[in-house]
Order: sequence, then C-alpha cells, then structure tokens
Amino acid sequence: MTPVIILTALDQVSDRIEGLNAGADDYLVKPFDLAELSARIGSVARRYTGNPNPIIVHGPLEVDVAARSVLRDGRPVSLTAREWALFEALLQRPGQLLSKAQLEEKLYAFGAEVESNTIEVHVSRLRKKLGSGVIETERGLGYRLGSA
Repeated sequence: MTPVIILTALDQVSDRIEGLNAGADDYLVKPFDLAELSARIGSVARRYTGNPNPIIVHGPLEVDVAARSVLRDGRPVSLTAREWALFEALLQRPGQLLSKAQLEEKLYAFGAEVESNTIEVHVSRLRKKLGSGVIETERGLGYRLGSA
C-alpha cells in the first residue's frame, strides 16, 4: 500500500515497462525537473487517497485540481501559474491560516526573487478573479481560504 515512484537514469521503454509492471505507480527518468517530481508525487498521493481527480466545490467555484482549472458560476477563470500555486496552497489546507512566508515558499519554485508585496498583489488578483470572500486575511498573521 506504499506508493512508489521510480527515479532512475534507465530511459529505455523496456525499462519503464518493467518498472511499472513490477508495481511502481510512476517512473521518472533523470535528469528531471523538481517541479515535475512534485507534480508526480501529488498525482500519486491523490490516487492513494481514493480521489484521483478531485473536483472541489467552494461556494460559486468548481476547482479541478488535476486539470488545474477553475470555474466561477460555470465560467472558466484563467489563473497564472503563480496565482494557481497560491490558490492551490490554500485549497490544500482549508480553514488553516497560512503565513506570508509559507505562501512565499510556493513562489520560490518559479526561480524568481519574491518581492516584499508579491503575496499581497497575487491575493488581490485572486480576489478579483474568484470573488472577494474566497481568501480571508488575518492581519499580521496570514491568509486562509474563506467561506466564499
């Protein structure tokens, strides 16, 4: 019942088939991007929680985490990669308060330096796109997914 992802330099199709047939849940050939590894870990984890393609309904929002898509009142909402990273972090911990530093960590993966007001800017944009009640602010402490 333990999920297995094979990380290897063996890149032949026959090696991949053998690894997957041996029981691996995924197979990743080196060198690989850490963001891809993270996405694959998330995918395998979702399969093991019994919900391989979760659709999360949050107020007027329908969020397909696997497809990285959001519908607001049935209409598609376009999110940038950084907006998605922040929104997904909040979705993964509903009701929990996430500090600015915790959210900044989600943006460091993009390789750019995070400016002092980056989180505030992205939260503001998310509120405009998703609705003002989607993200709540606890002044001086952080942000949480609102009740929508």
